[in-house]
Amino acid sequence: MKLVANWSYPTTIRFGAGRISELAEACAAAGIKKPLLVTDKGLAGLPVTQSTLDLMEAAGLGRAMFSEVDPNPNEKNAEAGLAVYRAGGHDGVIAFGGGSGLDLGKVIAFMSGQTRPLWDFEDIGDWWTRADPMGIAPIVAVPTTAGTGSEVGRASVITNSVTHEKKIIFHPKILPSVVICDPELTVGMPKFITAGTGMDAFAHCLEAYCSPHYHPMSQGIALEGMRLVKEYLPRAFADGTDIEARANMMSAAAMGATAFQKGLGAIHALSHPIGAHFGTHHGTTNAVVMAEVLKFNRPAVESTLASAANYLGIKGGFDGFLEFVVQLNTSLGIPKNLTELGVSNPDIEALTKDALADPSTGGNPVEMTYENTKALFEACL
Repeated sequence: MKLVANWSYPTTIRFGAGRISELAEACAAAGIKKPLLVTDKGLAGLPVTQSTLDLMEAAGLGRAMFSEVDPNPNEKNAEAGLAVYRAGGHDGVIAFGGGSGLDLGKVIAFMSGQTRPLWDFEDIGDWWTRADPMGIAPIVAVPTTAGTGSEVGRASVITNSVTHEKKIIFHPKILPSVVICDPELTVGMPKFITAGTGMDAFAHCLEAYCSPHYHPMSQGIALEGMRLVKEYLPRAFADGTDIEARANMMSAAAMGATAFQKGLGAIHALSHPIGAHFGTHHGTTNAVVMAEVLKFNRPAVESTLASAANYLGIKGGFDGFLEFVVQLNTSLGIPKNLTELGVSNPDIEALTKDALADPSTGGNPVEMTYENTKALFEACL
């Protein structure tokens, strides 16, 4: 194993119940005086968002909001948001919500001062160096779900609406300057969102832990992140007002996104094209394919996951870990397969090609080929 790697870890995080009250201070710390709050359509009219706009207005920050954000945000959403940002003379973004709102908010801030098109900054090689770092506006991130961990990430996932491919837009300065993790903001999440986002956090930790790349800090964070999900996701699902469970799930989400600097794998390589073509919820899709991917990767991760099972208090080594995943999905009401999720008449060949083109394939412990990836999709159906 070559003990050489490039590492970067998260940003300033204000963690704790009620800390949304510090939003104005967070904006000041980031150098933002006239923010645009970016969130998704579903959150825009809810009390949690309106009260946040009230906080902004009371602090003299205005109450500008852009909410034309689809569940799988695309370049059209980004263009519309940029137009609002520039027309309003804003100097920063408050990225507010789940993965879609956070990812699009980050992209709007990133693109606000760029002259090249969005796809020129896809996470390929050193394409991120094409960006003008002085053209990236500051970001304050406020997650309202516990799943993607986008609030501590240096990238955004944006769907190409023409090709139906999910693209990763990367730059170190997409990392928010300040994060407010307030578990009280997640109390109103519906059960199916709690389940899907929670399993997204688990998938991030699981794939990072299994990735063959060298990153011992991520390895440790991923293992503890899985423990937090195991202990607290069932509690958050059973009682959405359980603040201790909500807080620990927010921690697990941030830990997953921190850990997957070590790499992702086939779970995400499969779920990205499925979400792009069928509009499925990302975290739920991850959960649906997880067990089959574990079986697929067994030759390379059996002993690794046996060690994780010991740490997590799961008996039976790899088999026990696999059974735990299946039982957890069942307890959370996760669909048993992609067909049950709503994936009908899929073009398996197109999905397979898209999966193999996804950057996540590089972190899978078993090499993904056309033949075995196609068979994996078929097994998930």
